[in-house]
Amino acid sequence: MARENERDMALYEIVMKLNSPEECRRFFEDLCTQAELRAMEQRFQVALCLHRGMVYVDISEKMGVSSATVSRVRHAMLEGGAGGVMQEVLRREMPAGGGAEKPEAKN
Repeated sequence: MARENERDMALYEIVMKLNSPEECRRFFEDLCTQAELRAMEQRFQVALCLHRGMVYVDISEKMGVSSATVSRVRHAMLEGGAGGVMQEVLRREMPAGGGAEKPEAKN
């Protein structure tokens, strides 16, 4: 079990060593398919909208996602998700209800 955990952590340790957002983007483009990247980006944008207080219907229409996707992201944020960090990071980086511009849908 410890060996599996070491192998699992290697990805995250490498991500922590990336030098810039651009290098991070290129790293994930090498690692993931375009569909995987778009799905993660879209979920993150939904999380930002929820953090800013937008309602499900508005998010669903604006982002072009199902209400089930919005609900899953919201549940992960409220219940702490698998890693329990999304809401904490958003709170730390972007005060709720203001600041950064609202995200645009990715096509």
